[in-house]
Amino acid sequence: MDIENDDGSGESGEAAAQSDERRRSTDSTRSAIEAARNASPMPFENLVAPKPIDSSPPEPARWLAFAGVLIGGLLGGLIGFGVGDLMGGTDAWAAIGALLGGVGGAVGVGIIAQLTLRAMGEWNAVHHPEATEPAKKR
Repeated sequence: MDIENDDGSGESGEAAAQSDERRRSTDSTRSAIEAARNASPMPFENLVAPKPIDSSPPEPARWLAFAGVLIGGLLGGLIGFGVGDLMGGTDAWAAIGALLGGVGGAVGVGIIAQLTLRAMGEWNAVHHPEATEPAKKR
């Protein structure tokens, strides 16, 4: 049994139903593509990011770290001078020991100070969510 379609072609009933179904799915796909093309590229245009928390350590802590580096360099230089003076008979050994000891002491204390200041900054920047909420009654 042939059924004549709107376009004048004769198809069986089952083939016509499949053809209509294909057209509907193609139309829905085309409409979805058009909707995606017309959609805004920024779906969250009205969203406002929160102000970032200042994570730098306090200024007195930075000054203490600087003073610690200076003291570490001075003490390292004194230790290097003592070791260099004991190692060689000339003053050159003492000067080389003082220079290497001072640089080594300052670099070592500087690394520790940097790690400490960074940890302080992160500690101040990160808050537990329950810490900012008022205490809940049980």
